[in-house]
Amino acid sequence: MTRSRRQSNASAINKAATIRQVAEQAGVSTATVSRVLSGASRVSDELIKRVTTAAEKLNYHPNRTARGLRTQRSYTAALIIPDIENPFFTSIARGVEQILRAEGYSLILTNSDEDHRIEMQHLMQLHADGIAGVILAPTSQDARKYEQLVEAGMNLVAIDRIPRKLRADSVSVNNQDAIYQATQHLYEMGHRHIGFISGLPNVSTARERRQGFDQAIKDLGITTLPEWIQQGNFRQEDGFAAMNRILQLENRPTAVITANNMMTLGALKAIYQNKLVIPDDIAIVGFDDVEWAGSLNPPLTVIAQPTRELGQAAARLLLGRIKRRDMPYHYVVLNTQLIVRDSSGPHKSHSEAGAAQAIFD
Repeated sequence: MTRSRRQSNASAINKAATIRQVAEQAGVSTATVSRVLSGASRVSDELIKRVTTAAEKLNYHPNRTARGLRTQRSYTAALIIPDIENPFFTSIARGVEQILRAEGYSLILTNSDEDHRIEMQHLMQLHADGIAGVILAPTSQDARKYEQLVEAGMNLVAIDRIPRKLRADSVSVNNQDAIYQATQHLYEMGHRHIGFISGLPNVSTARERRQGFDQAIKDLGITTLPEWIQQGNFRQEDGFAAMNRILQLENRPTAVITANNMMTLGALKAIYQNKLVIPDDIAIVGFDDVEWAGSLNPPLTVIAQPTRELGQAAARLLLGRIKRRDMPYHYVVLNTQLIVRDSSGPHKSHSEAGAAQAIFD
């Protein structure tokens, strides 16, 4: 996109519509539009949908700075995460807050609950409030939705999940390599039947982790059955349901990799409720090294992400963007670490075969 076209788009976004036009488009009053975009309570889901849809269609991003309602530079930034109950994201928040606080900034933490409508409501309100910048774990893979905000003047950094071809600063980990290493580790432990509980296919992290699994299976020369791969939505209850489906198979895998820590919890619950022993009956490797992972019986093998460093890197990118809006975009990718513990040991049939071979040797 040329510079003149970017400038034209940014200008169009800022001048595209008024609150009255949004109200007319949605068939509501301007007061209702204001209540929806401010996150007011007692607004029905149907009204929220109508207003946010109209605002997005008209590229309406109210800017109170332009109206003279803010007279000094903002020293407040925001972090929007999809699941505030997930310790992965709260650890990221600590890293973000640590860097911003040192530079005199305060942090607003908001939860999108994996809902793009809620996410856009937060973003529009933060833009209207003249926020200094936003760090966001996106719920959508539509890069243009976020680029329009950047063109309209928002300082934005994407973290963890990166929409394809996003023209904005971002920080993530090498998800594909992480799952590849986990799959290779299970292979080296003697597993040839390996399952995978993946995340939402429209989320970049889930897509990259699935790609890493598929590539490892191909490179290692082993096969996997379609029913050994189950999809979840990064929530505990989905990990539980997915693992239960795997465990009910007549020909089930001897090991399973889960794509995030919440689904790992659900998968472990399913294994224990089915009275199976880890790793004798089924081995497991989880994603994310949380505090409880090493305290389980047996301790859990995990792919550890540098969560605090992710948050710190994102905060530094945001501060750099605030100071210099015309600098080139930075795309930071951090490495993960496979921490091997007892949960990924060999299947009992493999152990017994090895012991028998040792006797005859």
